[in-house]
Amino acid sequence: MIKPRYIPSRMRLCFAKGLIVVLALCSANLRGQEDRRELEWEELAEIYSCPEWFRDAKFGIWFHWGPQSVPEQGGGWYARHMYMQDVGKQVFGKMANPYHLKTYGHPSEFGYKDIINLWKAENFNAEELIAFSKRNGAKYIVALANHHDHFDLFNSTYHPWNSVNVGPKRDIIKAFADAARAAHLKFGLTSHDNRHLEWWKPAFGADESGPYKGVPYDGRLTKADGKGQWWEGLDPADLYGPVPENRTPEVIEAIKENWEKRHFQLVDTYRPDLLYYDGGRFSYGLHGKAVSRRLYNNSLAENGRIEAVMLLKGRVPGTVNEVESGGSNTLRKEPWQSEITFTDWFYKKDRHLAHNARTILEMLIDAVSKNGNLLLNIELHPDGTIPAEQKVIVDIVGDWLKVNGEAIYGTRPWNVYGDGVSVRGGRSLTANGEIRNVDENAATMKHKGEHYNQRTTASPEYASDEVRFTTKGKAFYIIALNPKSGSLFIPTLGLGKATNPGKLKSLVRLDTQDKVRFEQTDRGTEIHMPVGNGRSYPLAFKAEFKHVKF
Repeated sequence: MIKPRYIPSRMRLCFAKGLIVVLALCSANLRGQEDRRELEWEELAEIYSCPEWFRDAKFGIWFHWGPQSVPEQGGGWYARHMYMQDVGKQVFGKMANPYHLKTYGHPSEFGYKDIINLWKAENFNAEELIAFSKRNGAKYIVALANHHDHFDLFNSTYHPWNSVNVGPKRDIIKAFADAARAAHLKFGLTSHDNRHLEWWKPAFGADESGPYKGVPYDGRLTKADGKGQWWEGLDPADLYGPVPENRTPEVIEAIKENWEKRHFQLVDTYRPDLLYYDGGRFSYGLHGKAVSRRLYNNSLAENGRIEAVMLLKGRVPGTVNEVESGGSNTLRKEPWQSEITFTDWFYKKDRHLAHNARTILEMLIDAVSKNGNLLLNIELHPDGTIPAEQKVIVDIVGDWLKVNGEAIYGTRPWNVYGDGVSVRGGRSLTANGEIRNVDENAATMKHKGEHYNQRTTASPEYASDEVRFTTKGKAFYIIALNPKSGSLFIPTLGLGKATNPGKLKSLVRLDTQDKVRFEQTDRGTEIHMPVGNGRSYPLAFKAEFKHVKF
């Protein structure tokens, strides 16, 4: 029998300490592995809070740009509507088919794939576009990664129809991302690709009348048909999707899995601070949720907290709500974003501009007063330059923000968003001075949609008593949306009202730093309005109260 070897007490002590250290290291390593575990979406949503950078930024610029900017007419869904002799109720695309026939020929011979080939982005300069945006007040930049046309504007490993292989032969998203970060701006991406299977169905049809009746459009071409063509080696089915009769559940699921791989690559490679799906829920259900989960886990690993923003048109826990071409009807408790564009999202000449500097500022101020942001799309020419008429408008918005940005950036809403005829619905305040314009009023606003309720150049002017409020620390801002010389009476700021923020001590006009006369009574506050700025642009005032209540 072999006896155990004797170990001196000093050695036993060293061995014990060593064992403790090893065990501690192992435990720490396990804890580290646990700390690095990617959280499930439900866990992420539970701890999510909209990051302060987004809440402070207030104003962003979006470049919703791609091959569909090449045709000068035909609406923002040109790729779909060019194949439709009758667009039905989608009248914004009514010019697409006749314009395509006249300009390019029949879609059986010259289809959307050929439009992509025409898009060269020859004057695209991301640095100049970002510099212009930053100079005019944008705090974050957003770029289109793909549209319903199923074309990627990045170097996509999993999809051959992308801007590096076809068209510009450039990684558009990388150029935007690099330029935005060099300018110290946050950067976001938008994906609209989850509906392409249904959206592209007209590309598989044929004319129902005329000389080309029954001739299939180019959606039915095969890879073999490309021999000797500019698109040799590419498969139209990878762009338009498989022919409808071949779309088995297995084929559709493979397309969704491909979408997931492409968007994992998008999130991992370009590291966006913001991601938007064009829909009310996650794109392709669990696939979209998986990508959103990756976005948040990446941010958590890099920052120790979730600094990313996931935007959806629906109100989904863990995300920020997006309102298309409209704004919130109420002051919301949670941050949200409004998105607007000048015409049809892609540059087109067959429709008038829906916005000018006045309407953009009105949309921005109203959104900020209701705890929201505004994202303005600039519709670039196909060559990548800004249309002159849009540039002038954005310059004016930027000039206003240079002077009045104090009342916008980094602010938070008050307990009511504003006052005026539109706020009160033409009625006076209630006896106790309440204005029904907070979240609790949402039930009474259900009949009024929020998407597509934007103010445009066709909207009637605001009444001269229309004001919005913002706050920052102890500062309180009053913004008159349509200032007129004379008297501006604001019942909300009455000493006898439930909404009273306190005794008003001083009032300063931001654009001149001049003090403004006022009288505050139980009924409200009357401001002696200075001479207008001559262009009916909003006037911002900074108020100081003796006893701050907000």
